[in-house]
Amino acid sequence: MKILKLLFLVGLFVFISCDTIVECVINKRPEIEDKSFDVGNVNGYYYQKLTSEIKNETGDDNYIYNYEIYGDLPGGLEMSTDNRILIIEGMPNASGTFSFTIYLYVDAPEYYDEDSGQYKDGMCSNSTSKKITIIIN
Repeated sequence: MKILKLLFLVGLFVFISCDTIVECVINKRPEIEDKSFDVGNVNGYYYQKLTSEIKNETGDDNYIYNYEIYGDLPGGLEMSTDNRILIIEGMPNASGTFSFTIYLYVDAPEYYDEDSGQYKDGMCSNSTSKKITIIIN
């Protein structure tokens, strides 16, 4: 039985790249800041920002961050980005509770692996999402 387990492990390493295993142990992946959004007022200026990062990475600014919003952003508010920062601002024109999901997709800097002859990015995951709720009174 021990021989079967050993053969299984050897086969696993043959078919799975060690780089992939190491990358996921280090767990380099994008994260969106865990933050509650402020309550806003109709016709009052609203500003909120989220800063994203790459977990277990000191060179966060070397990545390209792409944000998308799915759901109901309050009327009068717009999204803008500045690489790692997502900004929602404007003058809300209706009251209510608005829920949406922010999706973050990250393009990592690639490096050339001479052993495999391929370009790699060293990420375990290239995307994440976070559900957000904004209340406008």
